[in-house]
Amino acid sequence: MYNLISFSGIFFLMAFAWLLSANRKAINWRVIIWGTLLQLILAFFIFILPAGSGIFLFINDAVVKILDSSTAGTRFLFGRLALPPGTINEAGEESLGFILAFQALPTIIFFASLMAVLYYAGIMPRLIKLFSKVFTRLMRISGAESLSVSSNIFVGVEANMTILPYLGSMTRSEYCTILAAGMSTTASNVLALYVFLLQKQFPTIAGHLVSASILSAIAAIVISKIIMPETEKPETLGINIEPHYEKESSLMEAIINGANEGVKMVIGIIALLLAFLGIVALTDLLISGMGLRLNSLLGIQIDWSLKGILGYLFYPFALIIGVPPSDAFEIAKLIGERAVLTEVKSYQDLSLLLSQGALKDPRSAVLAAYALCGFAHIASLAIFVGGTAALVPKRTKDISAVGIRALIAATLACLMTAAMAGTFFTEGSILLGK
Repeated sequence: MYNLISFSGIFFLMAFAWLLSANRKAINWRVIIWGTLLQLILAFFIFILPAGSGIFLFINDAVVKILDSSTAGTRFLFGRLALPPGTINEAGEESLGFILAFQALPTIIFFASLMAVLYYAGIMPRLIKLFSKVFTRLMRISGAESLSVSSNIFVGVEANMTILPYLGSMTRSEYCTILAAGMSTTASNVLALYVFLLQKQFPTIAGHLVSASILSAIAAIVISKIIMPETEKPETLGINIEPHYEKESSLMEAIINGANEGVKMVIGIIALLLAFLGIVALTDLLISGMGLRLNSLLGIQIDWSLKGILGYLFYPFALIIGVPPSDAFEIAKLIGERAVLTEVKSYQDLSLLLSQGALKDPRSAVLAAYALCGFAHIASLAIFVGGTAALVPKRTKDISAVGIRALIAATLACLMTAAMAGTFFTEGSILLGK
């Protein structure tokens, strides 16, 4: 029954996007049909076919082993502070518990360097071009936006550097698509952080997050082309283009530059968490105080925290994507929390729910992992709009104009990805990892 609800939810989300469309008559249904089919085929391959499940588990194990290697540097630098909960080092010292700053965030630096090495070796450009050709050929979108979307499967805001020569001449619809793709997918280096947070409670989380990022890239194209349909003729429509990037002169330079970029990202995440957690705590204090008074006057019991209010807002969407009613409000609060506090805090809270056994159905954790896998929050809206506008200042007005629509599209795309996973997932699946 829940699989059928998830399947229906895919079309409900597209219908909701249609209600918000800037021009319903201009919607290109080829993009919508092919994009939806691609997601269904990919989800079917991953969850149902033995070959797909085998590849999924291979990717999961590979990511986990790489993640284990990445902790060598943190253990050397931070010693006991870097030990994951429940572990003991060679000196017989026990872990002090989970510490985000010393255990999870440093893995971003390692993965940033690893991605730089893969770029230098030419592996990443080939993968990006492969995805780009599929998107351009089947969905008949512009080569520039398909290349940017493909890059976003693996990297973050820097994905738009691959299309720098074409960025200044893009249409508003193209801008909406590349911004939505950036906010609905997740960078490989940050993906390592989510794996670190959830691996103990959710052994196959790495494979799920990799598949979520691919599915969300396609979902972003579908939803963004409904919300902001193409009304102009893109310069690179139906044309495959080459990625634009500057290759380092040596492998060592690639490692150093990658590490430096990772450090910048860690600093950015720390700054955002410090600022947003404080601001939201203050907002919660004010709203909850007024809410408690209202509850007392009216004799009602409503959760007036910001997380609770957003939970009520996203509750129907949690049900629509196929989350069982017993867990729907908890998952809705996580999705709402992601919108204001970033996905890092939401994944932390999902890990806490799993460790406490607070979720009654294992299906809920899987759908939450897919729905939260993306940068669809207010902070990243500023980062992606500002970062893209900085590359082409003359188009700042057009990029800013589609920012909010792109954030809505990204949020719906992440939910659509969860619905795709929910359509084929069963409790007996080996992909649950239990």
